[in-house]
Amino acid sequence: MARAGGEFVSKNLESYVSSVKTEFEQTLGAWVAIPTISALPDRRNDIRAGAALAAETLEKAGATARVIETTGNPVVTGEFRTGDDHPTVTIYNHLDVQPADEPDWQTTPFQMTIKDSVYTGRGTTDDKGPALTALLAARYAVNQGTPINIKFIWELEEEIGSPNFESFVKANRQDLSTDSIVVSDTIWISRARPAIPIGLRGLLTARLILETGTKDVHSGLTGGGARNPITELCHLIGEMYDPDLETVLIPGFYENVLPVDDAEYADHLRSGFRTNEFMRAHGLKKIYTRNPSNLMRQIWTRPTFEVHGIVGGYQGPGVKTAIPGHAEAKISMRLVPDQSPQRQFRLLKDFVAERNADIEVRMDGALKPYLGPKTGPYADAARHAMHTAFGTSPASVREGGSIGAVVTMNDYLKAPIVFLGLSLPDHGYHAPNENFDWGQASGGIAMFENYFDNLSRLPRQQ
Repeated sequence: MARAGGEFVSKNLESYVSSVKTEFEQTLGAWVAIPTISALPDRRNDIRAGAALAAETLEKAGATARVIETTGNPVVTGEFRTGDDHPTVTIYNHLDVQPADEPDWQTTPFQMTIKDSVYTGRGTTDDKGPALTALLAARYAVNQGTPINIKFIWELEEEIGSPNFESFVKANRQDLSTDSIVVSDTIWISRARPAIPIGLRGLLTARLILETGTKDVHSGLTGGGARNPITELCHLIGEMYDPDLETVLIPGFYENVLPVDDAEYADHLRSGFRTNEFMRAHGLKKIYTRNPSNLMRQIWTRPTFEVHGIVGGYQGPGVKTAIPGHAEAKISMRLVPDQSPQRQFRLLKDFVAERNADIEVRMDGALKPYLGPKTGPYADAARHAMHTAFGTSPASVREGGSIGAVVTMNDYLKAPIVFLGLSLPDHGYHAPNENFDWGQASGGIAMFENYFDNLSRLPRQQ
């Protein structure tokens, strides 16, 4: 339960948290039952049903709500307004989810199950559970008379890179005006200690395409003469990365990396990160390094190069001795603060052109890295709220992933952004048997209530 030093900060809050458990479970179950899978076009109707239910939930809580159309999926917004002279905080979450077609699910993904106050189902931790937690805390704060306006932005395209979020923000910038933003879509390192990320890596995705013929051809008739595009792509990729050195070999790849000081690395180590737990949570059997300090650098503060798939040739059972006429490699780079996706793409194109001019390089998507404030009133308020709710001082960490909406809000809304996530490594982000639990939800209600109270005492941004 949400406690500070072993006791609830307020008996009223303790009573409220206990009283809303059933409401939380019923509402989350209803949300999970709608498969809001943004990656699948045939789920458009489910997306719209999810948006309608989200707006209905906001209105039932006493907030205003709107479903705002975009050229893609809609965005749901809401607001508790308490006074024009009160500060405003905006809470961002997303309500779209990953597909759930893995065979390892032990329950029906879109039918939430409850066992020992653990909620299993797609979207429970990413990101419907945290969104509902923040809403219940906001309702309590407003009903208690906390002098703060609380806005909500619930996106339904985050899992596909937020392609229409920028146009949404630009079109509604005046209505979205705010003094600060809090994002609840991040993961702690360990259940034993809360964590507040201060940075997100950026992302560059690209495709390497090689066409050497108009059709697949028989290797007995053309082998040794026909160029094999899969072989050439594999050779090129092998020149890009040295697994023994854990190093990308593209010249200039590690330039413009913002240094991380020793104090921040020390806080990373205090986060509770353990290599064995990291491997267990993500189902990893082999990794490049087991040294926790080196591993944290690799997954948080260094850029990466990954190959996600090679398409081409025969994919069926056994071996078909044909040489494909076309092949494509799908790659990505996670980028760190001060690196530019456009510059990294130029480096990639130059590298490929020097080695195989026949390979076409196409950018698929780009997202800048983000680095938030380590200190200041909002960072201090976030640390205080987590410490108060969970009884332990949070660690300052980085996130290895990317959230496109954060970069957009930072660029257009010009308000401080902090992260107050509630998910844990064993909650199974994007994995089979995804789950959330009442311990994190009840603690999260207390955390957000304290955060809103802290913000209500800060001077408004001019």
